[in-house]
Amino acid sequence: MYIPENYSLTNPEEIHEFIRANNFAILVNQTHGRLWATHIPLVLDTKDDGTPYLLGHLSKLNPQHEGFLENDTVLAIFSGPHAYISSSWYDHENVPTWNYIAVHVYGKIKIHSHKEALVGLKKLIDRQEVTSKHPLRMENLSEKTLREARGIVGFEIAITDLQGQKKLSQNRDDKNYQRILNALEQTEDPNTHALAQAMRKNRP
Repeated sequence: MYIPENYSLTNPEEIHEFIRANNFAILVNQTHGRLWATHIPLVLDTKDDGTPYLLGHLSKLNPQHEGFLENDTVLAIFSGPHAYISSSWYDHENVPTWNYIAVHVYGKIKIHSHKEALVGLKKLIDRQEVTSKHPLRMENLSEKTLREARGIVGFEIAITDLQGQKKLSQNRDDKNYQRILNALEQTEDPNTHALAQAMRKNRP
């Protein structure tokens, strides 16, 4: 993606943290000569040697997985909080814009065996159930329920490139930065508040 230098997000640890916090992604590839995209959760995991990779699965009814055999190159897009920034909030005339955080992960996809797919499914469930009062465990599911997992195609993505962009009004002076924050925090939109929190974290 196009990334102006002052909006570049390059710290691998920060990018990994962002992916974990915003793991509902858009997986894009070429399937039967067409661009194809599916909205799915992806888990950022690490190999025994510490190499990060992505884990996920698709329904077998989704034709996208057929494209993995034709071309194993894929793009996973992760999006975070975003909001419209009105230039009326500045102390001078200017154009409005949009603030956001986004990460693009390019990689090579490998289809899993059914056993590997179950391991990936367990990692996803365990990750998402962390905050649950009564967490679900795959080990406690019946054979009948687990048979439904035969309807998925599990996979992993070996990461070849990470591209991150953090557009948070870095080009504004402290006075106008604060005016933007004040305006964002006056709304009742949780997404806008999340963006304001990211801006406060970016410029304490």
